Amino acid sequence: MLLAVQLLGVLAYPFMHDSASGRTLLSLFSMTVLLLAVWAVRNTPALGWVAILIGVPTVAFTILEAFYVENGSVILASSLLHATFYFYTANGLIRYMFDDQRVTVDELYATGAAFTVVAWAFAYLFMAVQIVWPGSFIAALDSDAPRTWFELLYLSFTTLTSTGLADVQPVRPHARSLVMLEQVAGLMYVALVVTRLVGLTLTRARSR
Repeated sequence: MLLAVQLLGVLAYPFMHDSASGRTLLSLFSMTVLLLAVWAVRNTPALGWVAILIGVPTVAFTILEAFYVENGSVILASSLLHATFYFYTANGLIRYMFDDQRVTVDELYATGAAFTVVAWAFAYLFMAVQIVWPGSFIAALDSDAPRTWFELLYLSFTTLTSTGLADVQPVRPHARSLVMLEQVAGLMYVALVVTRLVGLTLTRARSR
């Protein structure tokens, strides 16, 4: 469910981000994702109470963002809370996959969900960097304007997958450092998580 909701959000965002009502709906949608993420973490070895401790203020700032869309302090706090929560969720999902010695359908969905959660987390970190250091990211169009969250999510996905297709580019040192960390995270995810699942699948096939 977490994976499906996140992918649905990617498709829905272009239809909703231009109006105030659309942004409000996106905020509510974001809260739904957060609640699903809490539910996902509570069903993994990660501590559920820690997820709730981080998740409650994150939901509160999600609501505040709907009313204070131009307030940099609110957006900065919300972005950092979102990033922390999503990284913690990814940690719980990866721990879940590594605790299981058999590859089942839920591991496959967890692999996709953890990947998208990490992409979401870095997008929020990019937003925080942009607020603290304006002009950290540029694009081919409107290079001087701040990048939208969807543009930064697009950059996050292209960086994490190592496709490098984004027209959004980091130009300041802190932004470039964060992008490099995400590039390493994407490679490590494939090397450690995906490779382990493939290895378990092959081992099970040979044992048969």
